[in-house]
Amino acid sequence: MLIIVPPTEEDDVTEPRLSVLLDAGSKDQDALYHLGAAAAGSVTEALALASELGKSAPLPGAGSTLRLWETLATLAAADLTVARTVEPHLDALAILDQAGQPVSEGTWGVFAAEGPGTRLEAHPHHDRGWLLTGRKPWCSLAGRLDHAVVTAHLPGGGRRAFAVALGQPGVNPVPGTWVSRGLSAVDSGPVDFDEALAAPVGEDSWYLVRDGFAWGGLGVAACWYGGAVAVSRRLLDSIRDRAPDQLALMHLGEVDRQLHAARVTLAAAAADIDAGRAGGDAGALLAARVRSIVADTAESILTTVGHALGPAPLVLEEEHARRVADLQVYLRQHHAERDVVSLGHRLKEMREAQW
Repeated sequence: MLIIVPPTEEDDVTEPRLSVLLDAGSKDQDALYHLGAAAAGSVTEALALASELGKSAPLPGAGSTLRLWETLATLAAADLTVARTVEPHLDALAILDQAGQPVSEGTWGVFAAEGPGTRLEAHPHHDRGWLLTGRKPWCSLAGRLDHAVVTAHLPGGGRRAFAVALGQPGVNPVPGTWVSRGLSAVDSGPVDFDEALAAPVGEDSWYLVRDGFAWGGLGVAACWYGGAVAVSRRLLDSIRDRAPDQLALMHLGEVDRQLHAARVTLAAAAADIDAGRAGGDAGALLAARVRSIVADTAESILTTVGHALGPAPLVLEEEHARRVADLQVYLRQHHAERDVVSLGHRLKEMREAQW
């Protein structure tokens, strides 16, 4: 079992730091980085790592939320395919824990997105329990996972979450739909459900109103942050390899400024969650703010590092080129201006001024 522990005074921190988010690296977190790097680009290896981490990774809101996010950010700095595989597995375990339900052995995903022209419906059956029928979009690794937490529309309106075994005959990933150049190994195409057996997770609408919904979204932001750190480290390497000019130093200072702001924001959010200050509307507002800040940071860093390094790393270096493409796709889980509009609407409806 892989145990993630905080650094101690005895840890040697003179070597380049690999772990992400802590004020000082530690040998154990650097070991996690190496495990992520060893699994780079391999969904099979990433799923094995996800299964192992699920045995020891902290749950959000249980006192070690920043440790959980550091785990995700460090994996993302090592390889975004690995982080994109591990993050939903850990999120699914947290959802089941929040619902007070047992967890079946194997790997898990979370399929909760909606899309135009698709609709997944849940219907109770007097003999078979709940059955899911229809198409669900954005089902990452549906053909590789054992189980998933899946949201579906109810006959009387609203949605509910269900635990679904993905190996049953009524679950059919749609082939040939994932043409992405970024995160190319993490097939996230739609899945057709045909009376697939499903077990309810929580009550009606519980999935969307639980405190953990906002917290899970911040786990994704931690992955974005880790990817941005890795892109920034490539810029730092280039400056150490040759005498930098003033423009290169300006680019370096810019990415440091933005990473610091994002890191402090994530750390403060984790502290609020663990202190019980991020439930209900307060948690939703916090998640909207922090996700937007981290997403903007990552997008700005992609631009800054691209300007600083020019085309060569993008066309000559497999690792950097893949990381940039992966991060660009991953960031589209943030809905950009639409999420900022949602934040503004939330602020307008609040009775108390926030600043």
